[in-house]
Amino acid sequence: MKIFLFLVYIYLWDVSWCQYDEYDSHWWLTYLHSQQYSYGQSYDYEPFPAPVSASDCPRECECPPNYPTAMYCDARNLKYLPYMPARIKYAYFQNNHISEIPDGVFDNATGLVWLALHGNQIISDKVGRKIFLKLRVLERLYMQNNNLTRIPSGLPRSLKELHLSSNQISRVQSNSLEGLENLTALYLHENQIQDVGGTLKGLKSLVHLDISNNHLRKLPDSLPNSLEQIYLEYNHLSNVPVEYFKTYPNLQYVRISHNRLTNDGIPGNTFNTSSLVELDLSFNQLNRIPPVNTNLQHLYLQGNRIEEFSVKSFCTLVDISTFSQLQILRLEGNKIKPNVIPPDTPLCLRKADIIHM
Repeated sequence: MKIFLFLVYIYLWDVSWCQYDEYDSHWWLTYLHSQQYSYGQSYDYEPFPAPVSASDCPRECECPPNYPTAMYCDARNLKYLPYMPARIKYAYFQNNHISEIPDGVFDNATGLVWLALHGNQIISDKVGRKIFLKLRVLERLYMQNNNLTRIPSGLPRSLKELHLSSNQISRVQSNSLEGLENLTALYLHENQIQDVGGTLKGLKSLVHLDISNNHLRKLPDSLPNSLEQIYLEYNHLSNVPVEYFKTYPNLQYVRISHNRLTNDGIPGNTFNTSSLVELDLSFNQLNRIPPVNTNLQHLYLQGNRIEEFSVKSFCTLVDISTFSQLQILRLEGNKIKPNVIPPDTPLCLRKADIIHM
């Protein structure tokens, strides 16, 4: 009987050993290794980082585990800005009732890249002068649809997009945009701006400028050479300086619709610049088609007082090799009669797909 029990013991020991050997012949080393760490002894490699905890997220907001650097506090009837964890890079506070931004509120989250504050009740007098002091990597700032009367001061030099539309801004201070050499898009539409002077010239990377729906009576004194798109519709512009647009070689899209432009306020070759691709002069007071460059592809002139269709506005010389690149021409809402279209028009506008009369 003792011999039988001894044989069973040997068999069980062998099976037990084999099940470890099948997975790891050095299982006992693994065991000792784990015991070493369990007793708190030092080790020479970095442990796996602990999963992000939602415990530091303010109770008014949501910090999804799948997006550990984002904090959503939008549309929650907030009247103040809550505490922000240091890990947050994307903060969304839009569509609340926030009226002030005190100094220091963003000091903990210095890594902010996107900051959405649009659709609130923010007042300029309640915006701290040092709120952006530590935000050195902020790229996009959304503050449209608030009650701002001026552009916030001390904006980070890292900004690439600045959204300030639908506020009550009446002027652009001389130093408000100073140092923003990385800014590529500036949205100032739907404000009360009367003049911007030369405040935009230092924006060396600016590509897109929207200053439509304001009270401008003259064009900006100077623009950045990098500018490609400018939107000036719904202002009070009545004239354009001589060769104004020719000084900006990268400008492709110009919209000055719904203004007070007349032919007397537009020197002869104002828009005859080779860089322009699209030009919108609709709903002004023009009575003639202004000369444009043959490189222009889209021209909008509807809603003016134009009485004559002149081919020379598009082609100074009409022959087999010289013609306009125009693809879309809109002239509806003018006084042009269809039977006065010159016979050489198809030769000049041979690439036009859409012509509305």
